[in-house]
Amino acid sequence: MFNLSEIKELIKMVDESTIQELEIKNEGSKLFIRKPGKSETVYVSTPAVQQQPLIASQPAPQAPQEAAAATSAARPDAANLHTIVSPMVGTFYKAPSPEAAPYVQVGSSVQEDTTVCIVEAMKLMNEITAEVTGEIVEVLVENGQLVEFGQPLFKVKPN
Repeated sequence: MFNLSEIKELIKMVDESTIQELEIKNEGSKLFIRKPGKSETVYVSTPAVQQQPLIASQPAPQAPQEAAAATSAARPDAANLHTIVSPMVGTFYKAPSPEAAPYVQVGSSVQEDTTVCIVEAMKLMNEITAEVTGEIVEVLVENGQLVEFGQPLFKVKPN
C-alpha cells in the first residue's frame, strides 16, 4: 500500500514533469496518476477495494463560482486580489473544531503565516496559510465542503 507522503511526492514529480500519466503496481496495490491540464487524478486500488478514487477532479458547485464572479466584477480592484487555493483534495474546515471560532472571516487581517483553514486529506489535518499579508475579502467555500487541488478558497486584498 502507498502512504500519503509517497503519493504526494509522486504527484509533485508528475506535476513538475512533462509526463501526462503514471501507473505503478506495488505489492497488490496499483497507483494511477493522470495530469489533464492543471489537475491531477489519482486512483489507488488494492485487492479489497478496486479502483477507489483517492484524489479525483470533481466540478465545483456553480453557484459559488457565479457569485464569486459577480462579486469580483463589482470590485474595481479584483485584479489585484490574491487567491488562496487548496494545495490538495480534501474537506475544507474553517475552524480547528466544530465549537471553535473560524480561523478567519471576511474583514480579518492576515500575515503570510496566518492559518486560514484546514484541509483534511486521508485523516490528516493540513493547516493552510494566507501566503500574503492583507485582508480577507471573500470566503469562496463552505465549511465541510469537499475541495479539489487548485480550487480557490479565499480572496485576499494584499497590503
